[in-house]
Amino acid sequence: MEVLGGPLFGVAGAGESHGPAITTMVFGCPPGLRVERAQIQHYLDRRRPGSNKLGTPRREDDQVALLSGLYAQDHEPLLAGPALRLGAVETVSYESGYTTGEPIAAVVLSAAKRSADYQQFAGPQGEVRPGHTDLVKHYKSQGFVDVRGGGRSSYRSTTSDVIGGSFARLFLAEHFGTAIFSSICQVGPLEAELALADRIGDLLAESADGRLSPEACAGLEAELEAELDSGDILRAVDRDFAARAVELIAATRKDGDSLGSALEVVAVNVPALVGEPLYQSLKLRLMGSLGGLHAVQACEIGGGRAVAGRRGSDNNDPIRKGGYQRNSHGGLLGGMTTGMPLTCRVSFKPTSSIALPQDSVHKDLAEIEYQLKKGRHDPCLGVRAGVTLESRLAIELLNAVLEHQARRIDADNFKLF
Repeated sequence: MEVLGGPLFGVAGAGESHGPAITTMVFGCPPGLRVERAQIQHYLDRRRPGSNKLGTPRREDDQVALLSGLYAQDHEPLLAGPALRLGAVETVSYESGYTTGEPIAAVVLSAAKRSADYQQFAGPQGEVRPGHTDLVKHYKSQGFVDVRGGGRSSYRSTTSDVIGGSFARLFLAEHFGTAIFSSICQVGPLEAELALADRIGDLLAESADGRLSPEACAGLEAELEAELDSGDILRAVDRDFAARAVELIAATRKDGDSLGSALEVVAVNVPALVGEPLYQSLKLRLMGSLGGLHAVQACEIGGGRAVAGRRGSDNNDPIRKGGYQRNSHGGLLGGMTTGMPLTCRVSFKPTSSIALPQDSVHKDLAEIEYQLKKGRHDPCLGVRAGVTLESRLAIELLNAVLEHQARRIDADNFKLF
C-alpha cells in the first residue's frame, strides 16, 4: 500500500492517466481548518496539463470535487460545489466548510483522453519506450498493465499529491504563517545566476522579526507568476534565465527531444524543533518524498553537493542569540528544523517520451529501432513540477508538526465533562 506522508497526516490516491478519474483520500487533517474549494483548485490549476504552453498539449479542466471531511452549519455554502451524476442519481459536492478531522475524499474527472495513441505499447508485442516504465511494469504486473499514458506511472497521478498538499499548506499557513515556493534554476545546460534561496534571504534581511510577512510572500509569488516578454510563464526568480530557458525548451520540442531540469523548493516561516533525529528524520523524509517523485534523479538539502568541497569553518552556520546567521544546512540539523527556511534542490531527468529514433525492444525482448508514433508530452518536466514538490514538502512538514505535538500532552484536552 502506498501512502504519501504518514503516519499522522497522509495522502493516498488512485487512478490512471486515461482512467475515468483520479481519486484522493487525505487522512489526519486536524479539525477546524477553514477550507474553500477554490483554494485547492488554485494549486491544481498550476499542476494541470494545458495550463502552460511550454508543457504537454493535453488539456484538462481538473476541477476538484470534495466529497467528505468538511462541514458547516450553514449548508448553502457547504453544498455549493460541482454537481456529480451517476446514472439517475445526482448529488452536489462541498464548496466551503471546516475540516472535521475525518478522512477527506476528493475526485478529479479525466476528459482529454486519447487512448488509441498508446496501442503502440499494448500487449506482449508492445514496444518499450527507453527511460520509461513500460518494461518493468509489464513484467511486474504479469502483463496486466494499463499502458494508456503510462497508467499509474503518469505524472497525472500527482493530482492527489497536490490535493493533499493543499490541505497541509493551508494548515501550516494558518498556524505558523508558513509559505512554500519553487523556482526553476536549471534547464538543460542553462543555469540561473539568481537563486530563490538568495532572493528569500534578501527579503528576510529586510524583515524586522526574521519572518516573511503575508505581503512579502504575496509579492514573491507575484514575481514568480509574472509573464515573460514572450507571454510564457516559467516560475523562476532569475527572469533573464527564464527567457533563455523558454527559447531552449521551444527549440528542443521542435527537435523532437527533451531537456532535464532542476528546481529549488523553499519553505519560509517554518516551525522549529519538528522532525526526528534518525530513522524518521525530516531530512530523510524530504529526500525520500521529493526524490521519489516521477523522473527525479537527485534531491539536495541546503548546500547540497557543494558542501563536499568545503571546510567545516566555512560550512558551519554561525549562531547568535537571535538565531542562525547562515543556512548552509537548509533549515535542518540532525533531521530537525531550526526555524530557518527549508531549502531543497531537485533534479529531473529529461522526459523519456521523445520523437527521435532509439534502440529498444518489444516486451518479449525482441530488438527494434523504436520511434514514438503518437502522444502528448512535456518537453521539460520542471515546467509543471514545482507545485507537486511544494505539496510533498507541505505534507511531510505537517506530519512532522503533528508528531512533535503528540509529545506535548495537556490533560485539559482529555476532559469530556
